[in-house]
Amino acid sequence: MVGLFGFKKKKSGPTTELTAPVNGNLISLSKVQDAVFSGGAMGKGLGIEPVSGEISAPVAGEISMIAETKHALGIKTADGLDVLLHLGVDTVGLNGKPFEVYVKKGQQVKAGQKLMAMDLAAVKAAGLPTTVILVITNSADQAIELQPIAEQQVSVGQSVATLIHEKE
Repeated sequence: MVGLFGFKKKKSGPTTELTAPVNGNLISLSKVQDAVFSGGAMGKGLGIEPVSGEISAPVAGEISMIAETKHALGIKTADGLDVLLHLGVDTVGLNGKPFEVYVKKGQQVKAGQKLMAMDLAAVKAAGLPTTVILVITNSADQAIELQPIAEQQVSVGQSVATLIHEKE
């Protein structure tokens, strides 16, 4: 379909719901205290200031990556999205000490399934933000639009954003 000025109009296609991976306060990705994430270089996403350390899957898929330092984990969805969960800001230097991982690479997970834990007190004691960052790392390669809900308190499993897959 061609619209005004000859540009192709994109039609909305299937959607993917992202659910809160942790209980806390949802914030815009632009408010995350890490320029690489807040500037969108890692993809479209959002942040949550956690009030608990239990981290759950925001989507169903396959565990595609677990950082050696246990501060980050990737999930590949059935529709090809690469979802990254990054626990805290600059936490790679903590060498995995405040983190625990309950899943293995290649494992299938369901949305809401417990994946990891972060010791919030230990991260704060190191002087680092505990923000849980959720980004779609291949969003630049995908025709998707991320529609997060308004900034508010969220609970694990609550829908926090809709990914709309656009089609020509």
